[in-house]
Amino acid sequence: MERMDQLIRLQATGTPEDFASSLEISKTKLYRVIDIMRTLNAPIEYDTTLQSFVYAEAVGFRFGFYRREQKYKKLNSFVR
Repeated sequence: MERMDQLIRLQATGTPEDFASSLEISKTKLYRVIDIMRTLNAPIEYDTTLQSFVYAEAVGFRFGFYRREQKYKKLNSFVR
């Protein structure tokens, strides 16, 4: 998703076939991920003039892992 977001922001996805190929996924999987992103409120549209997926409005995207505060005592002092 991060790579997709980057290419969409740059308006450099190309056609759906090109986009899927650049991500090394099938076109079907591409559309599944786009649907997931839309479910997460990404305003993704395809611009036929640019031949690229674009965001219809400015949005931010953050995806990844982060450290949580430890709530439980470690059972083994050798485990970090």
